[in-house]
Amino acid sequence: MKLRHALLSLAIAACVSTPTFAQKAPAKENADQFVARINTQLKAMYPEITVPQWLAATYISDDTQMLAAKSDERWLTLLNQWIEEAKQFEGQKMSAESARTIQLLKLSASMPPPKNPEHLGELTRIASKMGGMYGAGTYCKGEGDAKNCRQLGELEDVLRSNRDYDAQLDAWQGWHTIAVPMKKDYQRFVELSNEGARDLGFANTGELWRSGYDMTPAEIASETDRLWAQVEPLYEELHCYTREKLKDKYGDDKGQVDGGLLPAHLMGNMWQQDWGNLWDFLAPYPNAGSLDITGALEKQYQDLLAAEKAKPAGRKPEEIERAAQMDIAVKMTRRAEDFYTSLGMPKLPESYWKNTQFIKPRDRDVVCHASAWDMDMRGDVRTKMCIKPNEEDFTTIYHELGHIYYDLAYNVQPAMFQGGAHDGFHEAIGDTIVLAMTPEYLQSIGLVGEQKQNQESLINSQMRMALAKVSFMPFGLMIDRWRWGVFDGSIKPTEYNQAWWELKAKYQGVAPVNARGEDFFDPGAKYHVPGNTPYTRYFLSHVLQFQFYKSLCDAAGHKGPLYQCSFYGDKEAGKRYWAMLSKGASQPWQKTMKELTGGEKMDASAVLEYFAPLQTWLKQQNAGKQCGWSATTAAR
Repeated sequence: MKLRHALLSLAIAACVSTPTFAQKAPAKENADQFVARINTQLKAMYPEITVPQWLAATYISDDTQMLAAKSDERWLTLLNQWIEEAKQFEGQKMSAESARTIQLLKLSASMPPPKNPEHLGELTRIASKMGGMYGAGTYCKGEGDAKNCRQLGELEDVLRSNRDYDAQLDAWQGWHTIAVPMKKDYQRFVELSNEGARDLGFANTGELWRSGYDMTPAEIASETDRLWAQVEPLYEELHCYTREKLKDKYGDDKGQVDGGLLPAHLMGNMWQQDWGNLWDFLAPYPNAGSLDITGALEKQYQDLLAAEKAKPAGRKPEEIERAAQMDIAVKMTRRAEDFYTSLGMPKLPESYWKNTQFIKPRDRDVVCHASAWDMDMRGDVRTKMCIKPNEEDFTTIYHELGHIYYDLAYNVQPAMFQGGAHDGFHEAIGDTIVLAMTPEYLQSIGLVGEQKQNQESLINSQMRMALAKVSFMPFGLMIDRWRWGVFDGSIKPTEYNQAWWELKAKYQGVAPVNARGEDFFDPGAKYHVPGNTPYTRYFLSHVLQFQFYKSLCDAAGHKGPLYQCSFYGDKEAGKRYWAMLSKGASQPWQKTMKELTGGEKMDASAVLEYFAPLQTWLKQQNAGKQCGWSATTAAR
């Protein structure tokens, strides 16, 4: 996840100001001069927002939350000032670049600032508080010496690798307890954010979010419905196959919820958005070539741990373990960097390796949710993760470096154009690279053994990718469907949890095994809700990445089925990709899309082309089964 789309969701799009930067506008300033001025100020100010936010995410405390909240408040105050100043240029002659900049300025904050100074301060304090609550979230059991407390990473480990039904349920329910105290704050947050949206001329915050796609809010909502209709049949086949395997594993009574819904706590992921951790029993052909990336990475870690233990004595066991954790995290990141540099892109700056948070510190709470940071719009780039040696984190690194390379490419643009063509583009860049991580590529870097070239190995490869990509799509859609309803008032605070699970049932076909009434606030257990990060971008990215991938494969001269393509090492593909990245937000996304793909529409046909063999196979496996589900059983 990109800072400018995740952290900026706390308040910002490009920068922050202190009072010394809130300069009075020159007396006779035209639109082009105004735009030049704010671009200059934005770039100069930017570290003043990123540094407090970096500290708040990597050193969670009341002090750092206060600093982050105040920096947000100052930026939003200045943003309001600039938006007011920009109104004087409406209808005046200006360059196309200036007109686009002024439009982006109005849409730049996903947490729109109220004009009322007291309400603005309250909004930023709540946002910072909720972010800290999430990052420090801990589930404890027992008392005294028997007390056992676990944070998200440890609870995720249970869902990832422990197949004990009750242990998984305990870990899943335990994490969701951390969100309960957020509900009142979130309700007030919605009220204040909507006030800010109305002050900017929008009906509510959801409408503001939907206005950032070079199309109307109604058009982007309709567009997401159209794209989902394209891929929904493929998801339903994957859902049916997975449910049968869960029933085989846990029994008919535990492997599904009434109505054919999948049990939320058994999906290997806290939010059911990636099913790859169920590979041990979802693999179609276990003996058709190993794709156990997690096992290979774990072996590398154990080798590194043994090497650390063999060094001269004097360190404590936890210091040795931490050194090995850092070794494997850096090694995994170096491997991801290698893919980008193989395309002709630059190496990451030395400051990246010095300043990045690779693993979870032992001495403090941090937000482990992966994110990418451009600290100064000049090349100080970082990622923040708590890397573990598993496939999910390995591919996440490739994803996060996609954000970083987008940052580096468009750093040549004016400050207000340093962003994605739209937010879905930013999320798609690294995932396009992930699609090129074919079994042959993974074999070439020593993570999997020799792959058999037959139908069984093909289906294994396709299933591995589908468990990450296809399983995510309905989740990517439903979060903002929930928030759009919250923001426009069609979902009342007394219905927050019910509506959440109704939408998860409708789109994902998943449900909790026990009642989750309004005493719970399960949306808050997903980072992007308390973090106020718009989520439609992730759904769109899962369409765009296949379009980008197909175009880069064409650029590389690939012949044959799409799913066989890896453009690793191809400089022509890299040249075309870098050219697209360097445009940033300087032009409508449709033009940027056309320059790379030849078309101006988002379209999921490349998704279906890629997964055609798997979809055919799934239909065969599901023949005679009762597929589909009833969403009416979710609201309990």
